[in-house]
Amino acid sequence: MSNDSHGAPTTSMSGLRHPYHLVDPSIWPLAGSAAAFFTVVGIIQAAHFGNYVFLYIGLAGVLTTMFMWWRDVLRESRVPGVHTSIVRLGLRYGMMLFIASEVMFFVGFFWAYFHFALYPTEHVLGTATPAWPPVGITTFNPFGLPFLNTMMLLLSGCTVTWAHHALLESDRKNVIRALIATVFLGVAFTFCQFIEYSDAPFKFDGGGVYPAIFFLATGFHGFHVIVGTAFLAVCLGRANAGHFTPEKHFGFEAAAWYWHFVDVVWLFLFIAIYIAGQSAVVHG
Repeated sequence: MSNDSHGAPTTSMSGLRHPYHLVDPSIWPLAGSAAAFFTVVGIIQAAHFGNYVFLYIGLAGVLTTMFMWWRDVLRESRVPGVHTSIVRLGLRYGMMLFIASEVMFFVGFFWAYFHFALYPTEHVLGTATPAWPPVGITTFNPFGLPFLNTMMLLLSGCTVTWAHHALLESDRKNVIRALIATVFLGVAFTFCQFIEYSDAPFKFDGGGVYPAIFFLATGFHGFHVIVGTAFLAVCLGRANAGHFTPEKHFGFEAAAWYWHFVDVVWLFLFIAIYIAGQSAVVHG
């Protein structure tokens, strides 16, 4: 085996004679596209006609495609010589671009929030006295359950960093301990947010622009927490199975990057919506 100028192997046990990876033919891109099509059609059918059949088919297809496709990627990553240094660099760039797209996704929510918060109008808010939060809205006490959630997410950022350092030092026991703690904190955050929503003093439907922005911004963040928790749970299983080494553990790195992104977004939400946007009278 020889190395190129980038340090990537030009031959390997997999039979490759170049540092790039040509993926095997796969049905999953086509299956994923079909599942996404059924999901969109299902959303339209459910919203206009109350028919959820296409939506259930689409969601089942999306989940199945995700599981099977990522299973194949995990198997591929364990084939010696396939994921060379250049391939891993491409994966890193891909994850960076994905997180950048997620940042812009949340920029839209923050843009909407600050638009109404800084320039409340009678026409949009439907009150004779434009204000933010709108008259009649009682917001959450930021130093109640939201503050607890903030502390849990910040602590989870510490535990996932602990896991990363333990992995670099080949300390498998502490990797598993730290990931268990991180997954637990992620589940606890989701549970506390469910309690918060069930006790909300305002409702999503028919409550005006403030509840719409609040539930969309915090709800989509909560969805990202669920995805990140599942991501880390998979990493926990792989760490327990001995899949990661100090030199090759991009799957864990990607999960850690994603989790830190979730942490940072929540800090902005907590400061902008819960603290800066609280009403004179708070709930909880």
